[in-house]
Amino acid sequence: MDAVVQPLLVLVRGGGDLGTGVAHRLHRAGFRMVITELPEPLVIRRAVAFASAIYEGCVQVEGVEARLAEDEAQAQDLMRRRVVPVLVDPAGQFMRVLRPDVVVDARMAKRSLDTRICDASVVVGLGPGFSAGQDVHAVIETARGHNLGRVLLQGSAEPDSHVPGQVQGFGRERVLWAPCAGTFRGLQHIGERVEPGQVVAEVTAQPIRAGIAGVLRGILHDGLQVHDGQKVGDIDPRGIVEHCFTISDKARAIGGGVLEAILHLQPHSTA
Repeated sequence: MDAVVQPLLVLVRGGGDLGTGVAHRLHRAGFRMVITELPEPLVIRRAVAFASAIYEGCVQVEGVEARLAEDEAQAQDLMRRRVVPVLVDPAGQFMRVLRPDVVVDARMAKRSLDTRICDASVVVGLGPGFSAGQDVHAVIETARGHNLGRVLLQGSAEPDSHVPGQVQGFGRERVLWAPCAGTFRGLQHIGERVEPGQVVAEVTAQPIRAGIAGVLRGILHDGLQVHDGQKVGDIDPRGIVEHCFTISDKARAIGGGVLEAILHLQPHSTA
């Protein structure tokens, strides 16, 4: 009797909206998935982020469920049930325990951290901060434009412009910024309509006002400590509520790039 071949195990470091887009696409393609996160992830688009399981215990994004796991045993049990486990693992220790076939660094730090090309058979980095062939096997372009989602087997992604991507002509003004350091508290919910000048959140009683009209697409979890000038939310001027609760076109394109990279680098693998 032929031995049963296990689907490849993919560990995604970072369960924000882009990491979730990757994990969702790979999960749907049949891979076993696990996500690692910080104890208090600074997730803006919480409605479409598996990292929200850190706060909520369990979340669903477009029909795929993710649950907080306490240890390897719980993570393995969840994967057997086709649930995506989310582990608190700031130091990356579960890479050594779970020994994934693929590691995807989706933390979007925009600089080199601690992911190494020897972490797995296939190591993929999202966006700037990685060099293909040196610290990862492949880099996925994350900048909007002609090359979004492109797989780079040599070189690096476009450098961080430090300028928010434009939506209907709005860039920096569609982003909510912390006015000072302190404790964050949201006053409006994701998907709600906001108007220019409306107070939508606060940091230690200092108000954060909407710069444009639209729907609140994302906002930090209450109680987090933020620094002056930190991004804490964003407004979508298109005003389509459904977009707040579904994976973005950008995240899907990047997820497709990761899938391509895995199949290219391990063409005989089984998903």
